Amino acid sequence: MNKITAAITATGSYVPDFVLSNKVLETLVDTNDEWITSRTGIKERRILKEEGQGTSYLAIQAAKNLIEKANIDPKEIDMVILCTATPDMLVASTGVYVASQIGATNAFAYDLQAACSSFLFGMSTASAYVESGKYKKVLLIGADKMSSIIDYTDRSTCIIFGDGAGAVLFEPNHEGLGLQDEFLRSDGVGREFLKIDAGGSILPSSEETVKNKQHFVHQDGKTVFKYAVSGMADVSEKIMERNNLVKEDINWLVAHQANRRIIDATANRIGLEEDKVLINIEKYGNTTSATLPLLLGDFESKLKKGDNIIFAAFGGGFTWGAIYLKWAYNSNK
Repeated sequence: MNKITAAITATGSYVPDFVLSNKVLETLVDTNDEWITSRTGIKERRILKEEGQGTSYLAIQAAKNLIEKANIDPKEIDMVILCTATPDMLVASTGVYVASQIGATNAFAYDLQAACSSFLFGMSTASAYVESGKYKKVLLIGADKMSSIIDYTDRSTCIIFGDGAGAVLFEPNHEGLGLQDEFLRSDGVGREFLKIDAGGSILPSSEETVKNKQHFVHQDGKTVFKYAVSGMADVSEKIMERNNLVKEDINWLVAHQANRRIIDATANRIGLEEDKVLINIEKYGNTTSATLPLLLGDFESKLKKGDNIIFAAFGGGFTWGAIYLKWAYNSNK
C-alpha cells in the first residue's frame, strides 16, 4: 500500500458584510487612504458587527460553506481544529462549540493558538493526524474576530486588522499529493513586540487594566516588520532548497496577508513572478488565523491538481514557518 499523505480536499470561507474602508478610517484616526495603501496594501477590511457574535460565528459559517460545497455529512468528520487568537471566551474551547453547532457530533475538537501562524501550524497538526491512519476527515478552521481586540484610536493597529474565517478538509491521499514538507520555527524573543498585556494569568483583568486600554493589541511595528520580512523569506527559501525546488517548480505562493511589502519580499527571495503570488490583503486586511484559508477559498478555481504550493506565515510570539504542499483536486467552480 502506498504511503498515506494528508491532502486538502475542500475549502470554505466566510467574511462579514460590513466593510471598513480606508476612507472610513480617515474619520477615526489621523491617516489617509494613500498612506495606508502604500505601506500595507490594504484598502478595506470586514468587521463582524452582529451583537453577541464572536469568532465561533465566523468559524461556523466557514465550516458550513465547506460542508455545503463538498456535500459531506458532518457526522463523518473525525476531528475539528480551530486556529484562533480570539476565542469566544477563556477556558471553554471555542472549537468544541463550533463542532457541535455544525453537527460534527462524532468529532473531538480543540483550539490551536500560535498568533498569525496558527493556521500554518494547524496544517502540520491536521496532516499528522491523517498520516497516522487514525483519522480520515480532519476539519481545520482559521477564524478571528480581530475587531474585538483592536483600539480604533490606535493608528498603528486599527488600519491593519479585519475579521474573517476559512476552513479546509484534510483527508488521506495515496497519490503522493498533499503536504510534502514543513519547516516551522518559533522564538520567544518576540513576546514583547506583539501582545495584549492584560487578561491573562500574569495581569488579570481589573478596572485599572480596562482604563489603561491593556486589553487591546499593541505592537512595535518596525520590529515586527523586520522579523517578519526575514523570517517568512528565509523559511520559504529553506523549504525550496530542502526539496530541490527551483522557482519554475512553484505554481503558487500562499503567504500570510499581514503586509503587502512582506509578501513581496518573500516572493522576491524565492524568485516568483507576481502572477504566482495569491493576494487578497486589499479586501480583508490581516485576518490573522484566517488569511491562508481565505486565500484558498478566493482562488480555489485557479488551483489545479498537482500544483506545487508554498505556504508561509509569521506571527506574534514569534512564530513562523513554511509548508510545501501538492494540491489534490481540480475545482468544479
